[in-house]
Amino acid sequence: MTAGKLTPSWHASRTPDAPAVIMAGSGETVTYGQLEDRSRRLAAALRSGGAAPGDHIAILMENNSRYLEVTWAAQRSGLCYTAINSHLRRAEVQYILDDCGACTLISSEEMAAVVTDLDLSRVRNRISAVGHLAGFDGYDDLLARHGPLPEEEEQEGQEMLYSSGTTGRPKGVRKPLSGLPFGDPTANPVRVALGIGELGANTTSVYLSPAPLYHAAPLVYSMAMQRHGVTVVVMERFDARQCLESIERYGVTHAQFVPTMFVRMLRLPEDQRRQFDLSSLQFVVHAAAPCPVPIKRQMIEWWGPIINEYYSGTEDIGSAHITAEEWLAHPGSVGRPREECHILGEDGGELGAGEPGRIYFAGGRPFEYHNDPAKTASVTQEQGWRTLGDIGYLDEDGYLYLTDRQANMIISGGVNIYPQETENVLAGHPAVADVAVFGIPDDEMGEAVKAVVQPVDPARAGADLESELLAYCRSEIATFKCPRSIDFVEELPRDPNGKLYKRLLRERY
Repeated sequence: MTAGKLTPSWHASRTPDAPAVIMAGSGETVTYGQLEDRSRRLAAALRSGGAAPGDHIAILMENNSRYLEVTWAAQRSGLCYTAINSHLRRAEVQYILDDCGACTLISSEEMAAVVTDLDLSRVRNRISAVGHLAGFDGYDDLLARHGPLPEEEEQEGQEMLYSSGTTGRPKGVRKPLSGLPFGDPTANPVRVALGIGELGANTTSVYLSPAPLYHAAPLVYSMAMQRHGVTVVVMERFDARQCLESIERYGVTHAQFVPTMFVRMLRLPEDQRRQFDLSSLQFVVHAAAPCPVPIKRQMIEWWGPIINEYYSGTEDIGSAHITAEEWLAHPGSVGRPREECHILGEDGGELGAGEPGRIYFAGGRPFEYHNDPAKTASVTQEQGWRTLGDIGYLDEDGYLYLTDRQANMIISGGVNIYPQETENVLAGHPAVADVAVFGIPDDEMGEAVKAVVQPVDPARAGADLESELLAYCRSEIATFKCPRSIDFVEELPRDPNGKLYKRLLRERY
């Protein structure tokens, strides 16, 4: 495959009217010809505004039809681009803008309540991609004033996304720019795209992206799919019923989810779940968080053995992958590591099969936490192996299992408890829509195990359901791992991609 074929440009030159983006709810479509023209014009506008290769731009938008035009403009002009969580508050957005040093902010009218209160004195260029924002250039007017960026000036850029900040202030994950021509097959984003070909994705495929594009996997996968000429269906926001409807309506062949989305689809009434034709699905993948075993079993029973899983992180230091067939033989595993993997104990010594410890990978791609050399150094041990901070173990066959994150570990009476195991048990109960388990202060034990549950039926919240869930938990795992008590809430604090903000729950206690 030649270098030119691994860009949307190649498909725009051959099938300009083929849909590159379809918004799931509205049906609004951007063709490959439009994606090519607009992203090249925006790239030229950014260059004209002083954004040179290696500079940073920031994107603060909801999922909309312009989002991937903007990221392609940055990707093809050698820029670092930071997609900001559209649900952050003003101070959180300001921190990221200042930290990444963005010379340009691209936003939308929907973000007006946040944007109007920002200090943008150091942001030279401001563009409203959708609707009107005071003091911002209009997207269409800006594009009309610029021709396409010349192809000979195009070079590969790089996303610089920020960690979710669930345990503190988010940090930008910065990877070096390659400086290679746009579409060069040795560039990092193109290597990611080559992996998409392994999934059987091609110009006849339709990829569903149900999550916010400011997250790494939805953004990187969507753009990688478009290098192969795939139609990307973007959900404005996730809704379980609309997701199933979109699969049928657009003939979705490939899709990526997080476990929370599986739970929400499974909790739909049976008649709603069965009314949609999902036979077009060929390949489904999930990631971002461990999936409870009962939930994944139900999904495989429903959709068939097409549900794959991978484990990785924005940092790209290591990964694992597992097919549905492998998972059924190794339930709960996230797969065989693709890089050299080591499980280390608290003393730094290597642990044997079945012994949980911190997961380290050897190799992987270079990265640093932007403006935080201490944090970068903290994830690397003496042999140069690096960690995402997750706890897990390898079984005798070399399959990796995640137990939790180090930051979430509960120490109760001197015993280490990983709440993910307890969460997985409770998530399997039919009355539970969502659950979080964490440690709270306890005078006797140091910490006590606490659960907060979002029930499927809010009317059932109360002492009877609490007793039922506690008994269920004790029947499945050791009593010391079970919560002392359970509180009920209408909704747990998750971002739209399923990341749970445990910090916010802990603060209440």
